[in-house]
Amino acid sequence: MGNIVSFSAIVVIASVFIFSGKAFAAEEASALSDMAKMAAFIGAALVTGMACIGTGVAVGSAATAAIGAISENEKVMGKAIIFVSMAEGIAIYGLLISFMILGKV
Repeated sequence: MGNIVSFSAIVVIASVFIFSGKAFAAEEASALSDMAKMAAFIGAALVTGMACIGTGVAVGSAATAAIGAISENEKVMGKAIIFVSMAEGIAIYGLLISFMILGKV
């Protein structure tokens, strides 16, 4: 229930910020408004932050299972490391997307 309320509040606040500005003709095709720059920075921060949170959850689960598997059989260490590093790739993808967003600003 709390997630729905938080999500709804964020959508309402974002809508107010996005649609409350005045519309002006663009001086240049490459010039971004202040609101567009702010939205890009917020988007880049959210992408990086949420990717890192997802990575923390995934690595927490995968590393715990990997440690348990390695303690029973040392031969599965290579496979366990691969699964943990695959979970860490989520943070790298989030960072790449945030660089792509910031490259447009």
